[in-house]
Amino acid sequence: MAAENKPNPNNTNNAGKGRKRRYLPHGKPVKKGLYPLRPGVEGFFLTCDGGRERQAANEALNLLDTFYDELVHGNNSTAKSTNSPNKPLNKIIKFKDSDSSSDEDEAPVKEELEVENHADKGVLETKQQEDSCIPQISEPDTGKHSEESENLQVKKQRVEKGPSQCEHGESKADDKHIDDLIKDELKELKDRNKRHFVNLDSGCNGVVCIQMHKRAGDPGPADIVQRMMSSAASTRKHMSRFILRVLPAEVTCYASEDEITRAIKPLVDQHFPNEAPNPHKFAVLFEARANTGIDRMKIINAVAKSVPQPHKVDLSSPDKTIIVQVVKTICLVGVVERYKELSKYNLRQLTSPKQGKELEGTAHG
Repeated sequence: MAAENKPNPNNTNNAGKGRKRRYLPHGKPVKKGLYPLRPGVEGFFLTCDGGRERQAANEALNLLDTFYDELVHGNNSTAKSTNSPNKPLNKIIKFKDSDSSSDEDEAPVKEELEVENHADKGVLETKQQEDSCIPQISEPDTGKHSEESENLQVKKQRVEKGPSQCEHGESKADDKHIDDLIKDELKELKDRNKRHFVNLDSGCNGVVCIQMHKRAGDPGPADIVQRMMSSAASTRKHMSRFILRVLPAEVTCYASEDEITRAIKPLVDQHFPNEAPNPHKFAVLFEARANTGIDRMKIINAVAKSVPQPHKVDLSSPDKTIIVQVVKTICLVGVVERYKELSKYNLRQLTSPKQGKELEGTAHG
């Protein structure tokens, strides 16, 4: 009896109940999606509160679309659409069953209206006299006149009923056309390569990366971010709940000294030309996330040495700032202007009331 009450050591269920469960640590890595951050991508680098990456990405896509449209189309496009008067357009309605042209159809209708309006003035009498001068064709003329009057009445009815029917026909055609446009737009939205802005998985908490498919003639990421920050500084209007900083990522490469110096050459030639009439003062800002093996000073010195000689380093009041962001094994580089004046491109600080008072004080000073 005692042997029956003893627990069986081979029973795994009883063994599992006695052990304590082990929980995962708090800082578990973010799962990589289907479209991770990779070298050769041009776009934007954003920071947000931890755990709010999805909400920040949705807000970023909406903001980038609005400021992209402002740069491409301008503010005048919306003003023209609102200021345009809502006047009806004079359209000529053509019927398929009519053999004559539109001018020939309109002429008898106008003649009959004139006859009705000027009946008191003797216009009908003159016409009857003219008809009486030719007695041979008087009888067939009356028949023709009656037929013409009947045709005119039929045409009047068609004209009165025609616009509504034509409007319904045009609306059906427009509806079909709009449906086709919606289908095409949905296809473009499903195809990631045709979108202007696409969310990428950075693999790091608090970091959002947006890829931009730049087309010919489109503004670059630096232009869009500059427009966004200048608009936020002037209006101080709250734009987002979850986004903190928005920075352009004009160059992306692997996080190594050789790769960075080789990848930023076209970017340096664009912003810091050799033969510049007014040399720029610049500074280099370096930040690394989830990467402790890279040397900070080596990267800063390598980026500073890649800038040609007429331009000088000035950490106190630089004209342009070269921002180097390292996320795991990927490095993102962008050049911005007025970095310190625009609250380090932090939307939350830039649109806060305290920051607005500080900007007004610096402007008056």
